[in-house]
Parts: sequence; structure tokens; C-alpha cells
Amino acid sequence: MHIGKAYRLSSFLYWTRRDLYLLVILASVPVVMYEVCGWKWAVLPWTVVSLLGTATAFIVGFKNTQTYNRTRDAQAVWTSIATTSNLWGIMCRDYFRDPAIARNLIYRHFAWLTALRYQLRGERVWEVADMQHNAEYQRYYTIHERTCDLDGELAKYISVDERAKLTAVRSKTTQLLAMQSAAVKAAYGAEAVLPAQFIELQRTLNTFFAQQAQSESIKDTPYPRQYSIINTIFVRVFCVLLPFGLLQGFDELNRSTPGLMHGFMVWLLVPFCVIITWMYTSLVQVGESTENPFEGSANDVPITQICRAIEIDLREMLGEKELPPVILPENDIIL
Repeated sequence: MHIGKAYRLSSFLYWTRRDLYLLVILASVPVVMYEVCGWKWAVLPWTVVSLLGTATAFIVGFKNTQTYNRTRDAQAVWTSIATTSNLWGIMCRDYFRDPAIARNLIYRHFAWLTALRYQLRGERVWEVADMQHNAEYQRYYTIHERTCDLDGELAKYISVDERAKLTAVRSKTTQLLAMQSAAVKAAYGAEAVLPAQFIELQRTLNTFFAQQAQSESIKDTPYPRQYSIINTIFVRVFCVLLPFGLLQGFDELNRSTPGLMHGFMVWLLVPFCVIITWMYTSLVQVGESTENPFEGSANDVPITQICRAIEIDLREMLGEKELPPVILPENDIIL
């Protein structure tokens, strides 16, 4: 997530520069055909192009609204996880007389958070974080889940035996929550917790299951492909046809333009056409980068930072003094 005041224009131009190169070519070719080759018939009625542009604007706006909603929903889920985690820490600390039981439950919760964020950072075929224009931007920040091994991270929180149980299972996160439930049930059987407290602990674990399912749903359900492809097709067609619709309009400017620019006004179509089409392609690229809020892009929900903040808060509840460092942004980007 970018937490600075704004993206610098230079960074945004660098990010979208490949589209700009192509747009310059798409705008220049019709002008050369019209002005140099003398193909005066190579024009389109402006009404046709404007109708296409209007439809394209609606489709692009619809997609960007929906992809923003996906990121907003992901942020809401992880805000809820942070809140429920703090509640879990308070209950574990205050419900159990034995500090060891509370510590084991809280540290196993850290393991669940770690396994969940690693799972969400996994790659999916529809994600775009590793496409060339996005991958080169990754030099400005660090994706922690790609630099540290999951087993090494889990070793900080759970025992060797518990890590061994996770080796053969499909969902480490689900297994960790099942371990939590078994531990709470064992404590209840040993009368280490009251019945009402046991019910509240189990209810909180059910909440964690629901939050995990919500996160997995956002991760594993892409933005509908039919909407994605029609959005891409419309924008590309509009970028190709727009210069042909503007040729006559810019050529007619020669009638009222004296001096050096007389006869050359049609060439102004190139920069103006590039600016207009760049607006459309940039909106597509922005929506695309917002579509998958856990993939590891600069616009992701900062689940690594949220997990670290939860860990610090819960360790302080346990009275620990040696705390992990706060994750700081790199170049105004924090994951």
C-alpha cells in the first residue's frame, strides 16, 4: 500500500511508459497515412468514435469501482482480524491462570497469521504483480513472504511436533485453528477455564475461521474474466480508432491558422491523442493493479505490517520486553 501523499508523476509515467510508446505509434500512423501518403479517405466520423469512447468510459469506470471494492473488502477483513486478534489476546491472558497456556495460544495465533499471509501471497495465474511493468516496480519495496521461508517463520511460534503435523496437510491455516480448538477444549477438560469462557473462546475461533474464508474467497476468486476482457478490448479498439476520428477536425484548423503552423495543424493530433488515450490505458492499469489486493503489488493491503502490529500488541499483553521491530515503509510503500 502506498502511504505517501501521492505517486510522483515521474514514477507514474515510468510505470505506464510502455503504453505511452505504443500510443505514440498508434497516433502517428494515421497522421502519416493522411498527410504524407495522401490517404484522405482514412477518416472516421467523430460521432462513431465519441460513442465508442463514452461506452468505454462507462466500462472502465465500472471495472475500477468493482476492483476498488475488492481492495476495500480485503482491508475491512484484515481490520476485523486485527480487532479480533487483540480480543483473543485479552481473553487468553485473563481467562487462564496458567501463563503457559495463554502464551501457547497466543503464539499459535501468530503462527496462524503467518501461515495465512503466506497463503495469500501465493501466486495465481490471473494476477499481474509479476508482469514486466509491475515486476520492475518491485525494486522499490520488499515482499517479505518471498524473502523468508514459511517453516523458518513458523519455527518462531510453534514446536517441532506441531510444524511436523502441518507438513502433510493441504491447509496449514485450518489445521492451526483446529489445534487452537483442541487446546482450548483440553484446557476446559482440565477445568482451567470456566464454561462461559470456553464458549467465548470457541466463538472467537469461529470468527477466525470466517475471516480466513473471506480472505481466501477474495484471493481465489478473480475479477470476472468476461468483464475484464471486454474492458481490455474496448479500450484497445478506442485507442486505435480515436486518431482516425480526429483527423478531419485537426486538418480543418488550418483554415484559421496563419503563419508557420498553417498546413501542419494535423500533426498536433499526435500529442493530444496520446494524452486522451493514455488516460484510458492508465485507468485500466490502475484498476488492474487494484484487482488482487494480496498479490504483492505496491497497492496491496499491507497484511505483513498488520500481522507485525498484532504480534507487537499481543506480546506486550504478555508482558514481553523484546519485541520485533515495526515494519516501516520503503519509498512510501508498505506491505
